Amino acid sequence: MKIVVAGATGLIGSRTVARLRDHGVEAVPVSRGHGVDLITGSGLDEAMRGAEVVVDVTDAPARTEDAALRFFRTASANLLAAAATAGVEHHVVVSMVGAERLRSGYFRAKLLQEEQVRHSPIPHSIVRAALSFEFVEAMALADAHRDGVHVVPAPVQPVATGDIAAALAHVAVGLPLFGTLEAVGPEEYRLDDLTAKLLAAKGDARDVVPDERAGLLGANVHDERTLLPGPQAHICHTTFDAWLGER
Repeated sequence: MKIVVAGATGLIGSRTVARLRDHGVEAVPVSRGHGVDLITGSGLDEAMRGAEVVVDVTDAPARTEDAALRFFRTASANLLAAAATAGVEHHVVVSMVGAERLRSGYFRAKLLQEEQVRHSPIPHSIVRAALSFEFVEAMALADAHRDGVHVVPAPVQPVATGDIAAALAHVAVGLPLFGTLEAVGPEEYRLDDLTAKLLAAKGDARDVVPDERAGLLGANVHDERTLLPGPQAHICHTTFDAWLGER
């Protein structure tokens, strides 16, 4: 089986390639570094030749709504068109838990990407992942408030990036879902509490400030269930403490 992984140089993408190869799959990494440009389409048809499955873990170069919309509108269209031409039988895309409830900011762009996949003639699977530990860490490091790190106090079931990659690889080698799978971690935290635990583990002395206005990637989080999965979610195995230990 030949599986093309678009966005293969990112954290999730590189781990997905490794997981697929562990399954004995021919995993073909696709990115600008591999000579493929999803915006112009350069190199895409050649990379797709003979592929049975595509896994799309691309991300916009900037996570503002406008930049993300421009990126996903073009990149997803080019990827889907090349996949259809190559006779790909299964298109897998990663998205985010809560995207359909937030519907603004970066999440609006992810919903557009999901809709492009659903409306394509290629059988599809959508894997919506919870916020990853790595993502929460990156948000905390990027916070520029002087009085501490401002975090929306919303419940989440954070997941390790390695577990997201494992879920994507598992879905990719199986039959298309023609629907959505949520992949989440085994523990529930409030996002501000999780951020505080993460900073403490790193020796970062900054305070964490619960802030309802902090939002998430340009979207406001109003409901306590917004970032939590449904009852049929796939529960991954890595706890926060295990993730810290692996690092």
